Amino acid sequence: MQLAAEATIAPSQAPSAVPASLTEDAFLGGRLRVLQPEKGYRAGIDAVFLAAAIPAAAGETVFEAGIGVGVAALCLIARNPAIHVTGIEVAARYAMMCEENAKRNGFAQLLKVIHGDVKEAMRKDLAHMPQHGTFAHAYANPPYFEDGKVTHSPSLLKAQAHAFGPDDLDLWIKVMHAMVSLRGTVTLIHRADSLGKILLSMEDRFGDIRVAPLYAREGTAASRVIVQGIKGSKAPMQLLPGLVLHGDGHAFTADAEAVLREGMAWRLR
Repeated sequence: MQLAAEATIAPSQAPSAVPASLTEDAFLGGRLRVLQPEKGYRAGIDAVFLAAAIPAAAGETVFEAGIGVGVAALCLIARNPAIHVTGIEVAARYAMMCEENAKRNGFAQLLKVIHGDVKEAMRKDLAHMPQHGTFAHAYANPPYFEDGKVTHSPSLLKAQAHAFGPDDLDLWIKVMHAMVSLRGTVTLIHRADSLGKILLSMEDRFGDIRVAPLYAREGTAASRVIVQGIKGSKAPMQLLPGLVLHGDGHAFTADAEAVLREGMAWRLR
């Protein structure tokens, strides 16, 4: 596992005024400017680390389950502008913000948003989905908290983004498995205590699974894990060294800064 530099391009479109009730947030050291709701679910560093771990090469197509406002997708495209990302998003407001964010950063032709529900897509025939079974990679930052175990946010959009039912994580993994071609990769970031469920869902669907922990500080338990598998592979699982986010105080480590500010790729394979 290593950090690697990849090509970046500057946005071709200057950002316009920020609408009321939204904020404009900088990612990748200011190379991306992203609109997000002032209140409600807001994407953060998890999306940036997720994007950095996706091994997309020039000319490949990539699928995101639950694209939100597009932070992970835009980080991925900024690092490799010769790919195309298609994402599905259930919340209409987030889907529209994602499309606007792609335009504001000059990536409108490289990103497509499907207005729909990941769970409903799995329960129905996935054959109606564009490029079903043909994507080189799929990825997701699924909801983190189980229904009935947390008090939901008063913001409906934030509650939708954070909560999932007992079978929903498995459904998300099934969708990503269905969308990629044979030997395609599926990558997700989640709470470290969900690793057992993730591996159970990936069993018999993926091989060569790589688990990369994210540690808040040296010597602490992992707070997040990035898990990546290859569809159809029979290779054994590997537990990777992982990455420490913070050193002394609140400053990010050099490795974390390389991903968050400089747009470096985080190679898992």
